[in-house]
Amino acid sequence: MADMTDFRRVSDDVRNWGRWGEGDELGTLNFITTEKVQQAAGLVKHGKVFPLGVDFGSSGPQGAFHFRQNPLHVMTIDGGDASTLAEYGPSWLKNPAATQLSEYWTSGPMRFNDDVIIMPLQAATQWDALSHVYYEDKLYNGFPADSVTSLGAYHCGIDKVDVKGITSRGVLLDIVRLRGVQTFCELGDPITPAELDEAARRQGVAVERGDIVLVRTGWWARFLETGNGAEPGAGLDWTCASWLHDHEVAAVAADNLMVENPMPGVDGVFLPMHMLCLRDMGLMLGEYWDLNALATDCAADGVYEFQLIAPPLRVTGGVGSPVNPIAIK
Repeated sequence: MADMTDFRRVSDDVRNWGRWGEGDELGTLNFITTEKVQQAAGLVKHGKVFPLGVDFGSSGPQGAFHFRQNPLHVMTIDGGDASTLAEYGPSWLKNPAATQLSEYWTSGPMRFNDDVIIMPLQAATQWDALSHVYYEDKLYNGFPADSVTSLGAYHCGIDKVDVKGITSRGVLLDIVRLRGVQTFCELGDPITPAELDEAARRQGVAVERGDIVLVRTGWWARFLETGNGAEPGAGLDWTCASWLHDHEVAAVAADNLMVENPMPGVDGVFLPMHMLCLRDMGLMLGEYWDLNALATDCAADGVYEFQLIAPPLRVTGGVGSPVNPIAIK
């Protein structure tokens, strides 16, 4: 078990503060150059599209953390309203909404449905913004932690990354296949930097500067079997932060609930890799990505690189965002 001395040594080594200027709020997304985007587009050979997002609904993975719940989807206008308001609307004149809708529906054949969704921005497939995790009162690049208020993140919000897309070359590292396990990597055996290297070697793919690395742990496949969002599984060991830094990747995502291993490898520290990646390195994390179909296809054709398109919503001041990423081969 490492201690805070080990942690601080790594944090000093991976910290990118000032690397792209004092005002930078993009972090490692700066590695995605126009040439990188062109390279990613050139990987599309067959037009095969793989959606990597999961369902946003009541059967989602949230609930184990009581501060996050699954999305609540509510219809505000539906077919029942259409028939009711068309018949009874004129008598509801004291209700402005009913009056307006009845005027629409009694004047012609047009009808419509409308709905609302209420959810945490990190309810399912999502990106962590750089403002999501901090320590010692500092965000990425030294911005003050109190610049994130009840109104949102003034610095390092998810809306700041819209200039990057996000699109780049994606690389899948299939740790389930590497380990030869049936479904997923069970808790107690964190994924090491050596395994990331070995997976890349066996798959015949190199991780390059500006890539977005996708790590398959099998957790999502397990969740689809059990429906148990609270069951932990193995994730990246905290030392993988140094691996990501050394390879100059643009971002990392996984099919589990926190990318990193839920059992911290640093004594007394919860989510040390989040701290190193988001706060020190400026590297965004993607969670709850469905990599099953993509992994099956990569194993079939031996091609583990692809164009990845994964722009977040431009939520002003958001510290995370839903995303429906797409891999194209």
